[in-house]
This record gives sequence, structure tokens and C-alpha cells, in this order.
Amino acid sequence: MKLYRYLTGPDDTAFCKRVSAALNKGWQLHGAPTLTFDPVQGRVICGQAIVKEVPGEWSDEVNLSDH
Repeated sequence: MKLYRYLTGPDDTAFCKRVSAALNKGWQLHGAPTLTFDPVQGRVICGQAIVKEVPGEWSDEVNLSDH
């Protein structure tokens, strides 16, 4: 089955580390990153889609963080 996640967070080192950790667990980048500005917090928010092919069948019980 193919899994999909969309990671979001402030444009900082912690976000880059989350994406790097996912890549090192076998996830792959899917498309370009997105950026938006949060005027309330005064910061840029990043988003990055990632995908991963794993064995098994999809169900609502699949925990994406387990992969």
C-alpha cells in the first residue's frame, strides 16, 4: 500500500529535522514544499508531502507514524 503524509510546521531547524527523520525511515518527498506566512505569529510555515510504499492493505487503523 502507498502511504501519504503532509508534514507542516514553522520554517525552522525542527521542521527540517522532522523531514530528515522521515526520509531516513524510507519516506520520499512528493512534490515541492509549500510556504505560507502566518501574520498572527509573524512566521513562515512550511509544508512537505511525503509518501512511502509498504506491505499490507489500507485500513483506518493504520498508524502512519509507525512507518
